[in-house]
Amino acid sequence: MGKSKSITGIADAEENFGESEIREAHLAKSLFFIRIGDKEKALEQLKLTESKAVAVGQKMDLVFHTLQIGFSYMDFDLISKSIDKAKNLFLDSISTFTTYELFPYDNFKFYTVLTSIISLDRVSLKQKVVDAPEILTVIGKIPHLLGFLNSLYDCQYKSFFSAFANKIGPLFASPLPVYMREVRTMVYSQFLESYKSVTIEAMAKAFGVTVEFIDLELSRFIAAGKLHSKIDNVAGVLETNPPDAKNALYQATIKQGDFLLNRIQKLSRVIDL
Repeated sequence: MGKSKSITGIADAEENFGESEIREAHLAKSLFFIRIGDKEKALEQLKLTESKAVAVGQKMDLVFHTLQIGFSYMDFDLISKSIDKAKNLFLDSISTFTTYELFPYDNFKFYTVLTSIISLDRVSLKQKVVDAPEILTVIGKIPHLLGFLNSLYDCQYKSFFSAFANKIGPLFASPLPVYMREVRTMVYSQFLESYKSVTIEAMAKAFGVTVEFIDLELSRFIAAGKLHSKIDNVAGVLETNPPDAKNALYQATIKQGDFLLNRIQKLSRVIDL
């Protein structure tokens, strides 16, 4: 009965109402298929509903519905593709943010800037955040955030770390250590991209810390595989060793191949049964 109602609703909307009602009718049909556990029809209907969606927020909702299906069936390929799609839509949703019951718009921009810093490359950060009109209209109202962002983009690392520790950091709570670690990884990598080798003393001066501190920091990140560099303590030099792109692609291909073989073996056992 639920299915017949959804079909009737679509036909009625197409005949008597506008695009918004048609989209809502298609969404209702998608949710019906999700509720009864019909994965294939649900995905097919969500895709059809997406073709009727105009606003980025509407498309984001459909991505999350697809993610729900992916987690329900442990479909890792679907989960991965949906997360990538959500990432691509996220920054575009800034101008249409309407969920004020969660937190104010200024808070949304604050978290957008902070998450973008550790997730976007330098070019994308410039295009989608530093120069974004939606960000520029609000960022000046949030204390210290503009200086924090610009000091990073302008490679003023001492100012960047100082701003985070004394002004931005206190606005966080428990996530601060985790976020700070990701920020340091990203900033150290950005700094080292410009050098084949650099003295530890020069790097410590750039970040406004002691040689002992930067030496300990880099040792930890290098050991954890976060930085592709090596330290020559005798010469007091840090040598960068950027990863081989071809080798990284080869390793990724091997990993994906192993995953595929594992899935095929599991499938073959099921067929044999």
